[in-house]
Amino acid sequence: MLALDHIVVAAIDAEESSAKYGNKFTIKAVKGGEHEDWGTYNYLSYFSNDSYIEWLGVTDEFRTKNAENPLIQHLVYVLDNKIPGPFQFALRTNEMDDYIYHFKEQNIPFKGPFTAQREKPDGTVLKWRMLFPEYNHEKELLPFLIEWENPKDAYPDTSLLNVQTITKINYSGIDRDKFAHIYQLKPRKLNKSLLSLQNCKINFNNNEKLHFDLV
Repeated sequence: MLALDHIVVAAIDAEESSAKYGNKFTIKAVKGGEHEDWGTYNYLSYFSNDSYIEWLGVTDEFRTKNAENPLIQHLVYVLDNKIPGPFQFALRTNEMDDYIYHFKEQNIPFKGPFTAQREKPDGTVLKWRMLFPEYNHEKELLPFLIEWENPKDAYPDTSLLNVQTITKINYSGIDRDKFAHIYQLKPRKLNKSLLSLQNCKINFNNNEKLHFDLV
């Protein structure tokens, strides 16, 4: 089953945005690093259910505006239209090749996988792959799949964990059954507005903005 990996927040100033959020909700954030190829950088808050918030900002507008990665294209659109805030989330898998096969078999358009890496402040390098079911980022949202090369390296030691947990993602855009088909999740008959991940739930609603519950 898939797990929530992280929620992506578009930020004009990632450090400032993460600090304001931290002051409001009593959480700590740390500098993640830079994605040189995309012209971006991030700050991160890690939580006790193996998920995190990523504040994503721009260091090089030329690179971001010319990036082929759909996440960065979506980020550019959000910032250009002055609507910073949560705009995307990633679902963690260790079976990305199986999802590629599934997308092809079911004629689900997709982009990727994209390989990526960033250097952490301690000099170590994180590597991962990203897979995107196609969507029009001006009108809708489909989360992307992420697969870490070394999952243990993607998360910090316990001293950097916040005690809170992201318990629920409130999401709109497509109906629950279509979402379940794309991501190979099993919906429960008793609740037609929820899907369960390994570490949280997705609540399907009609609110246009992506938001989440942090408890």
